[in-house]
Amino acid sequence: MEYRARNFDHLVKGLSGFSEKLMKNHLSLYQGYVKQTNHLATALLRMDRLGKNGHPEYAELKRRFGWEFNGMRLHELYFENLIKRSTPLNKQSALGDRMRRDFGRLDTWKKSFLGVGGMRGIGWVILAHDTRADRFFNVWINEHDTGLLVGAMPLLVMDVFEHAYLQDYGLNRAAYMQAFMNAIDWAVVEQRFGMFRQTPGRMAAVRRAVS
Repeated sequence: MEYRARNFDHLVKGLSGFSEKLMKNHLSLYQGYVKQTNHLATALLRMDRLGKNGHPEYAELKRRFGWEFNGMRLHELYFENLIKRSTPLNKQSALGDRMRRDFGRLDTWKKSFLGVGGMRGIGWVILAHDTRADRFFNVWINEHDTGLLVGAMPLLVMDVFEHAYLQDYGLNRAAYMQAFMNAIDWAVVEQRFGMFRQTPGRMAAVRRAVS
């Protein structure tokens, strides 16, 4: 079964702070990750069936597969958490409560998130939920495959590769990040957090595991 690129065309026009050309180019890049993920998955399976998984080229393709696959998934999460008419985070929601618990204040979380985004280099910024310890972290992912916390669920994803902003903002990454913050679909972020919280017995199991 092949992966299919998801349709995010609704973001092309009217997304505040993001030009139509930028979004078209970004979506085209994402579609390339889907294509390469399918290509590598097929090539690796063929080599497995031929008993060639001990060859050096197999190892290189296997390493590349993780990079392409994560590039595909991270872009999907990124586009999912964007919306044309953003509403503020509900400070009284379960998500807001947890962010205050782990960061002290929502403003502290925001400064931390943007601070990670302002780090030198290219990559991703993620508000990650360590589901085992039920704890939030702002995480930097270098490229696509280095830095993600094992077992942590991405709740909010921001792309800080140059392709996400250079065309509209030049080297002013801070202005792009502010535009991103103004376009967050907090309902999607809350839903991602709720996927963990609504699992029966999961919270009790977490407490037992970390106690």
